[in-house]
Amino acid sequence: MRYLTKSRFKLAVECPTKLFYTGKPKIYRDTKQEDSFLQMLAEGGYQVGELAKCQYPDGVEVEATDHAGALAQTALLLQQDRAVVFEAAIAFGNFFVRVDILVKDGNRYELIEVKAKSHDSTRPDIAGSRVPIKSGMRPYIEDVAFQAWVMRQAYPGAKISTFLMMPDKSIKATQDRLNQLFKIVRDGKKVRVTRSADAVNFAPQTNLLAKVPVDEFVGVVYKHGVGTNGFLQPLDQAANDWAKAYADDQKIPPLPGSKCSKCEFKAASDDEMKSGFHECWSQAYGFTAQDFAQGTVLDLWNFLKKDELISQGRIRLSAVQSGDINVKDDGETLSVSERQWMQAKGIPPKEDRGGYWLAEAHMRREMASWRFPYHFIDFETSAVAIPFHQGMRPYEQVAFQYSHHVMHEDGRVEHKGQFLLAEPGVFPNFEFARALKAELKGDSGTVFMWSHHENTILNRIMVQLDESLSPPADADELRLFMASLTKSGERAMVDLCELAKAGYFDVATKGSVSIKKVLPAMLASNAWLRQHYAQPIYGAEGGMSSLNYKNFTWLPTDEHGKSIYDPYEILRDLGAEMLGESLPEGQDPDELVIAEGGAAATAYSRLQFEDLQDAKRSQIKQALLRYCELDTLAMVMVVQGWQQEIRQ
Repeated sequence: MRYLTKSRFKLAVECPTKLFYTGKPKIYRDTKQEDSFLQMLAEGGYQVGELAKCQYPDGVEVEATDHAGALAQTALLLQQDRAVVFEAAIAFGNFFVRVDILVKDGNRYELIEVKAKSHDSTRPDIAGSRVPIKSGMRPYIEDVAFQAWVMRQAYPGAKISTFLMMPDKSIKATQDRLNQLFKIVRDGKKVRVTRSADAVNFAPQTNLLAKVPVDEFVGVVYKHGVGTNGFLQPLDQAANDWAKAYADDQKIPPLPGSKCSKCEFKAASDDEMKSGFHECWSQAYGFTAQDFAQGTVLDLWNFLKKDELISQGRIRLSAVQSGDINVKDDGETLSVSERQWMQAKGIPPKEDRGGYWLAEAHMRREMASWRFPYHFIDFETSAVAIPFHQGMRPYEQVAFQYSHHVMHEDGRVEHKGQFLLAEPGVFPNFEFARALKAELKGDSGTVFMWSHHENTILNRIMVQLDESLSPPADADELRLFMASLTKSGERAMVDLCELAKAGYFDVATKGSVSIKKVLPAMLASNAWLRQHYAQPIYGAEGGMSSLNYKNFTWLPTDEHGKSIYDPYEILRDLGAEMLGESLPEGQDPDELVIAEGGAAATAYSRLQFEDLQDAKRSQIKQALLRYCELDTLAMVMVVQGWQQEIRQ
């Protein structure tokens, strides 16, 4: 039987048309399904689920995976007057849900949905200031509301109270290595969490999970309905309509909107699998492959009025007018609106340097303020639900890796240093800061980052030093060092992302200033870079030094002799090594995980949570080192490209 489950209900709330595409892994590309394990791993979702069960030591888990077996086992357990059931199976008509924790006391039930979503019990944040439920919390409330609705149909006389159980960011862990109480074991595609003997005794005392009553908000969903794009239906009506369409395998007509930009049923043009996104837009607007290639309003970078234009039928990028964007002239640099306008209408002919735009005078002034040797740094960090260490809160930042390249005044480039500390249960942050200080203290050269992540992490480590129960002996020195690098410090890091945003635009980036978009575009347009990196000079004697590569070519040719201008494409295989998963063709490893971080953060979670053989652990570490090295080399390449452009 094709049941409407809670996961399919949540999918339909996002977009009812998706029900037609889901569950067809051999027909439609589904990127979320492909990385569901990795997402849960990155968030620490498996551990949160097990920690929640520890709050109820008498609970019994419904272990049957088939619908009939799970329903029978649940029904037997609920015959008792009092019971706590994990993964309780409830069905009614075409509906089927598995409740994370169901507590029965006579005719009263507590329906508890466990989420890895962060919560702060000192500042409850479910209700919004202008809306009854904050947009970020609404999917979780709708999930609980649907489960409660199904249960009320199945048990009409039951009195049901609803709760969310979430990691509480206001609580600090009272024990080291709490995450080590819950290890992940994979057997093929099956995943289970092993719980140590100490977990049941210790975990209930942690208070790390907040049990939040949500009856009030469930009532709001019942009152106002569910849906997207302003089209709301009563929950029971929507659920019945969606259940019937899913059971009959009938496609609900699409209602395209800005949400389509994040559709998981999207495949590349050369993908052997079908693309639900392209089918929807072709059905709604008659789009052809050429129409998609010419761009849609979905492509507009950082543009907030996409739904407004779509509702007016102005779907194509060419339909965007200056009044839609309200273009603001930022002088010799680009404003956000000017960047968007260039996306829509192209670079003005007099300013076009062959598909890209450069604020040359601005770049010259910025570069004149830099001091050699240049230091390029990139951090890899993790923030999971269950803290790794005593005194840390849920989703506390852990800095476990960095890469460091140096460019000298004579143009010489070397991969100067790296750091990786990923031993299970070992807190790396202070050692991380200490190692970085040792690398940078030898001169006063300019330090570069891409975007503000590194600044945020150093600020957070300084707070951790202040809050530490046993700060290291060199805490003051470390604090002074990190303060010098952060905003307003005497050696404050230069954000190359901000420079790219103000002074560089290439049509191939589609407005983005992600280094993963900027670098391939620059390599395609800059002959010097192409010639330089098409040679096996990286990690070669007399070439560019590397700690992880030898005689490596970053711009190889494919089997047809065509140059590959995207070094990040090479990292697809490294991502697979780190994650232990196959990456879909053309998918960016950093986009594989949808939650708290990218591939590196997920690999770190593997090293923490899984019982791995030494060979696999070593393989992941080596892949991490090679993976992170490209991020700082990419910054070097971009700066070299800009240097070449302003010398011409």
